[in-house]
Amino acid sequence: MSRLQRGAVALLMLLACALTWQVQGWRMGKKLAEQAQQHEQEWLAQAEAAAAQLVAERLQRQGLAQQLAVSEQRHYQELLDAQQTQARLRDRLATADVRLSVLVERDAAGCSGLPAAPGTSGLDHGPVRARLDPAHARRIVAITDDGDRGLIALRACQAYVRGLMP
Repeated sequence: MSRLQRGAVALLMLLACALTWQVQGWRMGKKLAEQAQQHEQEWLAQAEAAAAQLVAERLQRQGLAQQLAVSEQRHYQELLDAQQTQARLRDRLATADVRLSVLVERDAAGCSGLPAAPGTSGLDHGPVRARLDPAHARRIVAITDDGDRGLIALRACQAYVRGLMP
């Protein structure tokens, strides 16, 4: 083989290598573009799923907030009603419209001056009652007011916890 032929063969081989290199570059570029598009679609699907989950959680949170608002309003109304009832009772005690009293056993210590059995001179055949001092009555009403508030708060807490349970 002559030098010219060898040069031509080398040039053809070099051209074949360059052409092969270019074709492989095009193929790899196409594959990379397809992979990038597939990756982008996967990311888009994940983003859409995350957005849907966020929307569902927001709707659930809004529902819980509405339930909490309704429950809070109901319990606030209960508390307000109890406070008004207690205030009316305190006012009636203060104006002596109502007197608190307690049942007394006839044979209780300190009540020996009471008759053992109702006689013919009295019309009251019911149990014997002793009236409470107004100051003690106010303290009892305050204690029951605190108890009512505590019960209303307890019911509100129980309703809240039940609302959180699935």
